[in-house]
Formats: sequence, structure tokens, C-alpha cells
Amino acid sequence: MSQENVEIVRRMYELWSGRDWDGMAELVDPDVEQHGTIGGLEEGHISRGTDQIRQRFEAENIEVWEEHRIEPVRFIDAGERVVVVQHEYQRGKGSGVETEIDTASVFDLRDGRVVRIQPYMNPAEALEAVGLSEQDAHADS
Repeated sequence: MSQENVEIVRRMYELWSGRDWDGMAELVDPDVEQHGTIGGLEEGHISRGTDQIRQRFEAENIEVWEEHRIEPVRFIDAGERVVVVQHEYQRGKGSGVETEIDTASVFDLRDGRVVRIQPYMNPAEALEAVGLSEQDAHADS
């Protein structure tokens, strides 16, 4: 089941990059929760359901970013959880300031659907949250 979970999350990233919200809705539980990034400005914020997640994502991209890309670098099988180490590129709206950073997200799955998404500013903290270390993660890839 865990390799299947990795494939579900991989597909979700493909749909996300294409802004295919209807396709993503098929991969997530109707009550999916996306939590604010640990170590980020929205830590503690929770969006519930695909409509709230989409609205938050679109509002942030319209108001804050001229360009914002999240590119998965590595998918790590953690049983009922999948850790995705990702590279983010952002260019601020108005300021034009560019930033690049490596972050991570933990996806919790149940019955073949994503039920929770928890992003982390620090990939090592995401690995720790699922009981893995950097060495474990590299052995898995």
C-alpha cells in the first residue's frame, strides 16, 4: 500500500502544477486538511476541503507572488505517510524579489486518499515528524 501512496502523492503534484483542482479532488478525502507551514507565516492556519485549499492557494498567488513554483525533488515512503522534499521558487509581486528554498510536505493517506497535508520550512523537521532521519531518507531514495 505504501508505494501506492507515493504514486497518489506524485500524481497529486502533477495535477497541482497543472492547476487541475477537479483531478486533485479525486485523490483527496472531501474533508482533507491543509495546515499552515511549520516555521512559516501561516503556521497554525488550517484549510479544510478542496474549495478552501484552492481559494487559499489562488489568493496567495494573486496577492503575494508574481511567480510561485513547487517542484518535488524526492518522494519518501513512510507507510501511511509520504514525505515530499521539494524545491520552491518564488518571485514577489511588485518587489520582483526572487527566493529559492528547499522545503518539505508530509501527506497523510487513508484508504488511498490524502486526508492531511502538513508543509514544513525545514525538510529535516518533516522527516523527524514521520520518524525518519536524513540518513533514512537517503537510504530510501
